[in-house]
This record gives sequence, structure tokens and C-alpha cells, in this order.
Amino acid sequence: MDRLGVGAEAKLYASKIFGIDVVVKVREPKKYRIKELDESIRKTRTRNEAKILAKLGKSGISVPALMAVGQYSIYMERLNGVLLKDLKSDSSQNKIFSELGSMLAKMHVLDVAHGDFTPANVMLCKNKLFLIDFGLSESTNSVEEKALDILLIKRSLKKAHYTLLLKSYMADYKDSKTTLNRLEKIELRGRYQTRTLA
Repeated sequence: MDRLGVGAEAKLYASKIFGIDVVVKVREPKKYRIKELDESIRKTRTRNEAKILAKLGKSGISVPALMAVGQYSIYMERLNGVLLKDLKSDSSQNKIFSELGSMLAKMHVLDVAHGDFTPANVMLCKNKLFLIDFGLSESTNSVEEKALDILLIKRSLKKAHYTLLLKSYMADYKDSKTTLNRLEKIELRGRYQTRTLA
């Protein structure tokens, strides 16, 4: 297998299953953790990520197709595209951000929080958006976790693009007002902490 990259959670490798290009995400041992605890954490996180990928895929949200799951590894479709963070900005991208807002809304309707919802985890493949890297995701109805998804993307986008995303998010998620109220509280907490640390 050829290594594609290394993240905080796992290493990514390129491989093939029955001639199909796949990405293998492997959670390798963390030597600073007690062995039994480490194995439990890696198994749980791998299983959790695979379940969320399957759930979102079955619900029509564009994510890499799940091919197989091992104790500490996930085999998924290899996407060929450009990360949103690497796209050059122009007005023709406006529909991308509207679509991304709808995708986030659908995910939150399913009670899934991404956990790292930034342009580094959105890929454009042949004019189709995909959400990737669910290593920090959770199945949860927590308003706080959903609000944190919005906070991360808000901090990562230009105001105009964020406004487009937010408009479609609000249109497609009936509980968006509750989530956005929580977002305001989180931002106020952050500003208060910044002032007291200064």
C-alpha cells in the first residue's frame, strides 16, 4: 500500500479491492496510551466512523462509499477531486456554498455532527461535493456539537460564502434557530475568554 497522508487520528493509504481504487484509513497504536485502552479507543472510533459513513451514504449525502471495515481500518472509495480549501475563489462557486449548507442541514437532521467541518474536509469531484474525514464525527442530538460544526465553517469561509451556506442551512433544517442561538452563546464565551486572558 502507498501512503497518502498522516493525520492526528490515522494514516491513509492507497490500495485496490477487486481492481477498484480505495483509500484505507488505519488507526495505528498510540504508544503513550495503555495498550488495552488504546485498542478499545481505536476499535470504537473505527466502528463509529464506519457506521456514520454508512448512515450518511444511505441517506443520500455524498460521502466516500464504505467498502469494508477491519478492527482498526476502514476501506472506502477513493475520490479524485479538489479540496474546497484549495479551490480558487470566484463567483461561479456560489452554488457550492449553498449546496454545502444543505448538506450540513441534512447531516444535522440525521443527528450527526461532523466534528471538523472545514473546507479541508469537503471535496469537489466532477462538479459534485463530497464530505470526507469523519474521524471526529458523532451520532448525537447535541445542539452544542452541531453549533460547533457551524462555528468551524464560519471561521474558515469568507463572509459572502458563509452567508450563502447559512441561508440554505436555515432553509433545510427546521431546528436551525436553536443551533444558531447556541452558536451565538459559544462565540460570546470565546470573546469573554479572550478578554480575560488579555
